[in-house]
Amino acid sequence: MKRDMNFIGHSKIFFTISLCIILIGIVCNIIFGATLDIQFKGGTIITYGFVGEVDENALKDTIQGATPDNNVTFTITRDILNNTEDEDAYAIQIQFSGEEAIETADQQAITDALTEAFPDNGFVYQEASSVEASMGLKFLLKCLVAVAIASVLMVLYVTIRFKRIGGLSAGVMALVALFHDVAMIYFMYVIFRMPIDSNFIAVVLMILGYSLNDTIVIYDRVREERRVMGPKADLADVFNHSASSVFSRTIATSITTLVAIATVYVVAVIFSLDSVQSFALPMMIGVVSGCYSSLCIAGPLWVFWNKRKQSS
Repeated sequence: MKRDMNFIGHSKIFFTISLCIILIGIVCNIIFGATLDIQFKGGTIITYGFVGEVDENALKDTIQGATPDNNVTFTITRDILNNTEDEDAYAIQIQFSGEEAIETADQQAITDALTEAFPDNGFVYQEASSVEASMGLKFLLKCLVAVAIASVLMVLYVTIRFKRIGGLSAGVMALVALFHDVAMIYFMYVIFRMPIDSNFIAVVLMILGYSLNDTIVIYDRVREERRVMGPKADLADVFNHSASSVFSRTIATSITTLVAIATVYVVAVIFSLDSVQSFALPMMIGVVSGCYSSLCIAGPLWVFWNKRKQSS
């Protein structure tokens, strides 16, 4: 008979690992801070298409010289949407943060400066979009509310479905695991200095569902094993046996998901698709964290909660 893994016996190690990562993330957050994308903080994005390689330092100087705004950043990606015939086609997004939109005269000045400084690269104006700071803040708040509502509904679902094994404790510990995963994703954005944009919200919502699914699979097995082993069975033994039973399945699912997302990330790196990279990389971190929190955080905390309740 296969020996069960001792998840509960090693729970202090698991908790220590998570706390250390969270502390490192908090320190990095204090030092670097979180960067909000223009989607949330407001500003203007002007997009140009061009071909061939350009010196990014010279490009930055040219853009900066054509506008008095000091808060100018830009990103360069493969332009596979607007120019599918030229393999050397790129798109540059110039971002201006601030309350006021960029005037038409300033846009034209940038266009003229790029055309004059890089005549062989064929810079072509594609589009411009502006976001007011107040609208960006409202959008961010709505996204956060969506995350909060999704979390509450998920916990209510777990509480109702698993009332036979202490529905409230199961729901609360599942919520703790979800907060753990959100923290891991957020600190990844901080550590890698990635701007928090709509991708962050999308990743968080997807990982909440993914992580909760793993937790539900384990809880479901715990419910079945507790019925088989009897109400007097030690909760630590019940969880260790249940988690060991689904361990191979959980790991296999996570690895399969990671391979798929990693493939997307590699393709995004090859074609310089920054928006896809900023989605795929946090997703990989979230998948690992979701698998880890379901096995090593939510379950052990559920056992400790119910053991304490039995002893009181």
